[in-house]
Amino acid sequence: MRLLVVEDDPLLGDGMKAGLEQAGFAADWVRDGMAAELALKTGSHAAVLLDLGLPRLAGLELLQRMRSRGNKTPVLIVTARDAVEDRIKGLDGGADDYVVKPFDLHELAARLRALIRRSAGEAAPVLRVGQVDLDPSVHRARFNGKPVELPPREFALLHALMLGAGRVLTREQLSERLYAWGEEVESNAIDVHVHHLRRKLAPQLIRTVRGVGYLMPRRQDG
Repeated sequence: MRLLVVEDDPLLGDGMKAGLEQAGFAADWVRDGMAAELALKTGSHAAVLLDLGLPRLAGLELLQRMRSRGNKTPVLIVTARDAVEDRIKGLDGGADDYVVKPFDLHELAARLRALIRRSAGEAAPVLRVGQVDLDPSVHRARFNGKPVELPPREFALLHALMLGAGRVLTREQLSERLYAWGEEVESNAIDVHVHHLRRKLAPQLIRTVRGVGYLMPRRQDG
C-alpha cells in the first residue's frame, strides 16, 4: 500500500520512509504542508502520516482542508506534541489515530495496517476472499490452507485486490497503490504481476475486465 509521509525533519523523514518500505509499504515523502496538499490533490494514498509542526502550512490546517474537501484518506498524526489537549485537537480535527515521537516503527506499521483495513470496511486482521487468506502483519498468504510464497509486489497487488474485492480496479489505480514516486514502472507491470498471481493461486481468482482493469470477486467459484 502506498503512503504519504509528511515530515519536515530530514533524518526522521528519511528513516520513516526507509522503515515503512521495509515493512512492505510504498512511501512518498514531502517536507511541508503545501507540498503535502498538492500530493493529496494529485495522487492516491492508502494513508497519511502527518506531523503537526510543518512549514508553509500547519498539520492541523492541512487536515482541516482535507476533510472539508471530502478526502477520507486515513490520517495518522505523528508528532512530538504529547499534551492531552493536542491529542484531542488532532482527533477531533479529523485524524484517525495519534502517535507521539519517539515511536516504534513496528507499532507504527501495525497502526497503519489497522487504519487501512478499517477504511476498506474490514475488521479482521486476516483478509479472506474465497480460498485465499492474507495476513499483512507477517506477509503471509495461503491458498486452500497452504502457504504461497509471494514477492513484495505480488503480495501488495493481492492485498489491494482483496481490500477492493467486488470492485473493478483499473491498472492505473493498482499502479498508484503499489509504486511510490520515482520508481520505474513498466507499462505492463500490473499485467505481469496478475499473471504470476493466477499461476501461483488459481486462474479464475482474478478476472480481467477488458478495457478497464481487474476484478477479484467477493464470492469465488470452486
